[in-house]
Amino acid sequence: MTVPRLQLFVGGRWEEGAGAPITSHNPWDWSEIGTLRGASEQDGERAIAHAEAAQPAWGAALPTERAAVLRRIGDGIEANADRISALQTMDTGKTRAETRALALSAAGTFRYFAALAETAEDAITPRRGPATTFSVHEPIGVTAAITPWNSPIASDAQKVAPALAAGNAVLLKPASWAPLTALLLAEIANEAGLPAGLLSVLPGAGREIGSLLVNHPAIGRVAFTGGTSTGRQLAAQAAAKLMPVSLELGGKSPVAVFADADMDRAIAGVLFGIFSSSGQSCIAGSRLFVQAKIYEAFRDRLVVATKKLVVGDPNAPATRVGPLIHPDHHADVTAHLERARADGGRVLCGGPGDGRLFYPTIVEGLDNNAALCREEVFGPILSLLPFDDEADLIAKGNDNEYGLAAGIWTRDFDRAWRVAGAWQAGTIWINTYKQFSASTPFGADGASGQGREKGREGLRVWQRQKGIYADLTGATIPWGVA
Repeated sequence: MTVPRLQLFVGGRWEEGAGAPITSHNPWDWSEIGTLRGASEQDGERAIAHAEAAQPAWGAALPTERAAVLRRIGDGIEANADRISALQTMDTGKTRAETRALALSAAGTFRYFAALAETAEDAITPRRGPATTFSVHEPIGVTAAITPWNSPIASDAQKVAPALAAGNAVLLKPASWAPLTALLLAEIANEAGLPAGLLSVLPGAGREIGSLLVNHPAIGRVAFTGGTSTGRQLAAQAAAKLMPVSLELGGKSPVAVFADADMDRAIAGVLFGIFSSSGQSCIAGSRLFVQAKIYEAFRDRLVVATKKLVVGDPNAPATRVGPLIHPDHHADVTAHLERARADGGRVLCGGPGDGRLFYPTIVEGLDNNAALCREEVFGPILSLLPFDDEADLIAKGNDNEYGLAAGIWTRDFDRAWRVAGAWQAGTIWINTYKQFSASTPFGADGASGQGREKGREGLRVWQRQKGIYADLTGATIPWGVA
């Protein structure tokens, strides 16, 4: 498989960075994929200058012209889906089935926002005086996206596509642990005819490049996906310049299984919700509440099913759980499990492997206030807790600072709707989990972040709204006239 050029993509050109080296490793065998020089502050300044020069013409282009380029990018992603999948599996350790799905999702995201660019309408608002009034949307200008290592191509598309569709230039900073698919995206966008300067890809240290993108006066908006502590720092910096940001941060998502649920469907959904992506997902359903009357029966079947999951080489078709991204992350996940043991948790299955693998793990016997039930682990560890009734479930599910996602398994739709309305989360799945649509808003509340991406509103957040008043009567304003 061909690795993309291990350089920065700045202003339509491939360049050597002036920052610290970034070495990409394959999480499965820790073999070295390659090393590139990361972006320095000077590299970032140069990319911003290119963006400032290129954006006005792009912002003034007809929406149909922008849409045509975005469609070609989507087509290019789909045509390269196998290459993207292989590269992302090599760079992140995710299974090939997952990474191919992510590539096709990214292609769909570009096509969706191409369609929105062509069809989004401004408005003539109701007159309340002599002037005819308009509501129009215009590009922000130069924007930035900071994306995580766990689902790079999909996260990149979720930010880059609407930013470009809205008429902006965008600077993309991928995570240093997995920068390669962002570089491949730059290659595809360039081949699709995206004008130079509208997309630069700047792998580099967050304290240098991330800080530059947030603090630079030319940057008008930043979208960030990552850890809650980093998101809080970014929000504070953005507030100093009154810049809008969207933040998708951590999660500790509750999932409920009621006694009337289809047990087979619920077990499959719970497994997918927590153990796919090796648990390295902000939306992972990591707190499982099972109604007391079926708790033991469901627990026993869930443990049996968990032990059957194939763990190993992410390139093998049967593998469901691949390696964790990095040895340091493996150590962090292991520390969370040891803390849970110390807090009285009983490990029903799973645990750390050889420094790469972490076997799907279920822990019971903890209170909802235990650290494992309150802190994001970002690994394949499920907390299993009982609940009595609907009121008990709602209270326990909301008893957490995070508010990203949740899942409900029941045959009683009225009850599911009540719980969905009462739980504080940006996305709630009923009798399914981890299903996405580019047309449906995605975001978070509480410590999980702020703002929404995707959907029609996901285009508008990358634009400024302006009110225009046009007098068509020819009358003079009756003030100060003798």
